[in-house]
Amino acid sequence: MRERIVITGIGLTAPNGNNLEEFRAALLEQKSGITHNELRHVGKVASGLCDFEETKYQKKKMRKRGTRAGAISIYCANEALASAGIDINEIDRSRVGIYLGITEHGNVETEQEIHDLYNSHNQDVSFWSHHHNPRTVANSPAGEVTLNLKVTGPHMTVGAACAAGNMGLIHGLHMLTLGEVDLALAGGVSESAQTFGIFAAFRSQGALGENENPTLASRPLDKDRNGIVVSEGGAIYTLERLSDAEKRGARIYGEIVGYHINSDASDFVLPNAERQIECMHKALKKADLTPDKIDLVSMHATGTPSGDIIECEAVSSVFGQSKNTFINTTKGLIGHCMGAAGALELAGNLPSFNDGLIHPTQKIENIDEKCNLMNLVSDGPKEHDVKYILNNSFGMLGINSAVIIKKIENNNI
Repeated sequence: MRERIVITGIGLTAPNGNNLEEFRAALLEQKSGITHNELRHVGKVASGLCDFEETKYQKKKMRKRGTRAGAISIYCANEALASAGIDINEIDRSRVGIYLGITEHGNVETEQEIHDLYNSHNQDVSFWSHHHNPRTVANSPAGEVTLNLKVTGPHMTVGAACAAGNMGLIHGLHMLTLGEVDLALAGGVSESAQTFGIFAAFRSQGALGENENPTLASRPLDKDRNGIVVSEGGAIYTLERLSDAEKRGARIYGEIVGYHINSDASDFVLPNAERQIECMHKALKKADLTPDKIDLVSMHATGTPSGDIIECEAVSSVFGQSKNTFINTTKGLIGHCMGAAGALELAGNLPSFNDGLIHPTQKIENIDEKCNLMNLVSDGPKEHDVKYILNNSFGMLGINSAVIIKKIENNNI
């Protein structure tokens, strides 16, 4: 029997909220965080930007040395500890691990350095920032958290494209189960919305979501969808062994009871329904659950025409006969937060265990007939006794992940 791993704290920032309470309220109200913003070289774009206090937990000097992704990570990690009721000064920092899923980091600062090199410094590289290397090494966001919290336990970033949020959670679970750490800060972060390169690339692919009304630019499952809205954000969870959480009387948001990771091995970009089906089935097997036991499936649903259809095919195959399994999406309200997407979307659904409501996706005006799933929640919140949530998160290069969370009764919430 492996150790039971539970969530005891959540720290987040999203385009429509800077803590779980704000975020959850916005999702229930179908309040969008997507706006039009001007971006160098690409002009006006629909995107989701976060508005949190970057220096709430770090000094301005450290923020200037670090990255936007690091600032998001530091904010969310500190909020996660506060949410869990843990004082970092009262625990063994060598037994704390940091595991953050990412798509990218350091791009905001690097693009600015290149801009300055050509526009202000006449290509004189002596002006190049000596902070460039630590900003761009692969472990940077998690490393910035260790510097901020003085954590001396292990840290790593998990590069897993848009499946990264789930992957951070899974790595945290593994390290707790192995006994390598006693506390894990795990989840996903992204700074994508403030870099022009990703917008230019999606636009050249014909996959950038655009609309005169920015709140309609991200429209998963809608027949009129036209692509991805790039957003930033972060969600970091405090993970503990159930036995440790119970000893200190912790509030428990849920237990991680199942997960799976696999690869399509079929295309750089296009997803593979067969592999997504396999991923969900194997997560269910690890949780010792049948599909009808899942109350809510949170879809990845990016808003691209082919991606939505393929995932709907996969979800339908696994849950099409489950009359009590409801389905929602989140990206229509916050855009695609890349490495943070899966972690944020799960966070927005966890309060269902307590309030008995499933938040809706964005209002769908013209459902794609190939995405017309049974029990899709879209017109408003749905009352339902939620005991199990399955969270899908997929990414480029064919990486798939699914995580299953169980409600813990008498959880002190």
